[in-house]
Amino acid sequence: MCFLCLFVAKNMVYLFAATIFLSALLLFWIQLVMAKMLLPRLGGTPAVWNTCMLFFQVLLLAGYSYVLATTSRLGVRKQAVLHGVILLLSCLYLPLLFAGNTGSISETSNPALWLFVYLIGAIGLPVFLISTTSPLLQKWFTHVSAGDPYFLFAVSNGGSLVALLSYPLFLERTFTLSRQNQIWIVMYVVFLLLTLACMIVLWKSSHSGKAEQQEKEQVRKRGLPPLAPDPTNSGGKPLFLTCSIQRFHWILLAFIPSSLLFGVTTYITTEIAPTPLLWTIPLALYLLTFILAFARKNLLPERLANTALAGLALLLTLALVANATEPTTLIVLLHLCFLFVAGVVCHNKLASDRPDATRLPEFYLCVAIGGMVGGLFNTLIAPTIFNTIVEYPLAIVLACMILQRDKEFNRFDFLLPACMALVTIGLALLVDRYDVSAVVGVAIVFGIPLVVINHHFRSRPVRFALALGAVMMGSIVYSEIQNRTLHDERNFFGTLSVRFDPASSTRTLYHGNTIHGRQFIDPNHQCEPLSYFHRDGPLGQIFEAFNANAFSPNVAVVGLGTGSMASYARANQDWTFYEINPAVARLAQTAEYFTYLEKCAAAPVKIVLGDARLKLQNAPDHHYGLIVLDAFNSDAIPIHLLTEEAISLYMSKLATGGMIAFHISNRSLKLDAVLADLAKRNNSISLRIVDGEHNPVTGKDPSEWLVMAQHSPAFDSLAQKPNWRLLEGRTESIAWTDDFSNILSVFRWY
Repeated sequence: MCFLCLFVAKNMVYLFAATIFLSALLLFWIQLVMAKMLLPRLGGTPAVWNTCMLFFQVLLLAGYSYVLATTSRLGVRKQAVLHGVILLLSCLYLPLLFAGNTGSISETSNPALWLFVYLIGAIGLPVFLISTTSPLLQKWFTHVSAGDPYFLFAVSNGGSLVALLSYPLFLERTFTLSRQNQIWIVMYVVFLLLTLACMIVLWKSSHSGKAEQQEKEQVRKRGLPPLAPDPTNSGGKPLFLTCSIQRFHWILLAFIPSSLLFGVTTYITTEIAPTPLLWTIPLALYLLTFILAFARKNLLPERLANTALAGLALLLTLALVANATEPTTLIVLLHLCFLFVAGVVCHNKLASDRPDATRLPEFYLCVAIGGMVGGLFNTLIAPTIFNTIVEYPLAIVLACMILQRDKEFNRFDFLLPACMALVTIGLALLVDRYDVSAVVGVAIVFGIPLVVINHHFRSRPVRFALALGAVMMGSIVYSEIQNRTLHDERNFFGTLSVRFDPASSTRTLYHGNTIHGRQFIDPNHQCEPLSYFHRDGPLGQIFEAFNANAFSPNVAVVGLGTGSMASYARANQDWTFYEINPAVARLAQTAEYFTYLEKCAAAPVKIVLGDARLKLQNAPDHHYGLIVLDAFNSDAIPIHLLTEEAISLYMSKLATGGMIAFHISNRSLKLDAVLADLAKRNNSISLRIVDGEHNPVTGKDPSEWLVMAQHSPAFDSLAQKPNWRLLEGRTESIAWTDDFSNILSVFRWY
């Protein structure tokens, strides 16, 4: 035992580093596992991951607060005893980890709060203890070594980065969720043992007692709390004011990248898919900026980073005001690059302003507060006070303002940006008077102001940032001229807006940037299904085949939208719509906006609120003659609706001779091969059609559909049509399941 203690003492740097590394790895691993477990229960919405990230930030803040409180009130040995007792008590929690049934999202009116409560009960105590490890062990390290403890912060972020990269590339592909949970528990026990070993080193170190005595002596001489700054560094200002300004600066520098992280993650997962792979990319870049900053790796010189940030901000502003969504790969890279450069700039400033080791817990607490406030603002506050996504542009403006070196401002820093807003509005009104293409209109309305900002405002970061914000505000007028907004709102499931297009005389429902249905305002044409659901398109052929060969008159539709498909209902049928978003159901039933459900459905229509996979379990077996899946969050497809388990559920609810229709139009993902493989595994066959016709006059949009069946006359009639192509599934491929999905294999890279 003595030999072991001697060995540990001699290798204490590696011991402390290994413990902190493992704690960070476990923290982010369990974050990904829990989000993946909860995603199917919460409808596949991107807000699941953001809420999980916020939960972990809150627990991180609680852990840092615990370290600050115990450090300032207890001696280091008493602190170690207290922490050891709590660690041992956490072992009693291990059998309860990951237990419990999450239920359905429809069971609560506040999904984010419900998710918070569930996470606290499921993993709260272990996550809290892990979150204390980095600041606590860094503080202990200062008592057993004279070295700078801040390198351990880079080690902590390195462990987090390893977890983020290894999960989608290795762990998710190799192990099932249940096996991952078991491995995590084993590694948590290893973490407990390593932490106890650190306590032994701390306890036996003669230096620790001496250091503690020295700290108490310094406190006695100064008459200050242990974490107070040196009064000689106050620069002539009152000490409390100096401390407050510095703390606010730390919080602000942590807030900006955190808010950007949530904004970029929401954009990517909304427009592509909410999956662990796409969750990890922004977070990995965010952590990488921390590692580079606190490891003193000057990857980007300050001048180059500032120039890159301004240039990327201009491009990103143009993409946002123009509502650019394609090419997807380039747009996503633009968002990620801005996040990375902004993170480098802010975290480099944060690292350069770090205090000495005596104020280490206070510093980390401020960093945690800034990160948590950023997540809280984006996840809970912004959706409540804003009807559209305003928080992301605000974070972009703040990131540019932080480049300001001097503290002096003049009136032109505010007047000139206001002028740029007026110029943008004036150009928008001018372009509206002439018949120009959309590309030319964007180039004139936004290109001219942004060129002026780039050439004349970049030397004044505050003026530059406010001018970008002014152009974003002016873009509202341009958007309203193109499509007048009748209604917009936000909730846990995303942003919804109803817009009137005077050119086509239609009202359109948007989820994010994606059309979810439209309707003519002319009463003579109101019952014509438009967009992807046009009678002259693939869906019209599907219903024609179904009505001619229906073995069951019951129809299930997953995803309500505007209710366009109700126009296909016949008097002898019974229709059920499954919709997870109550706001969508309310808008579809508001006659002021859409009247498909009220005036166009010839059959009884029932709306079931909740996740389709959970609610379909309550439907009778072999009940539906046709199941149509049109479930999207903006352009993102809920992956849990396209897994082997989901297909088995649909097949169990399908009547003999019935078929399943999937709407798979998507800017980013090519899903036909995935569904063909799943059909093969369910002893079914599949057909695919791509209809590229776009007719603004008749309201038809291009769409892609796939149907799946076992023995169906309706399917056979579709197979005889020239545009439908039979797909051959691959038995050797790995099918998507609730435990596995490979987004990279279906991503459209062009």
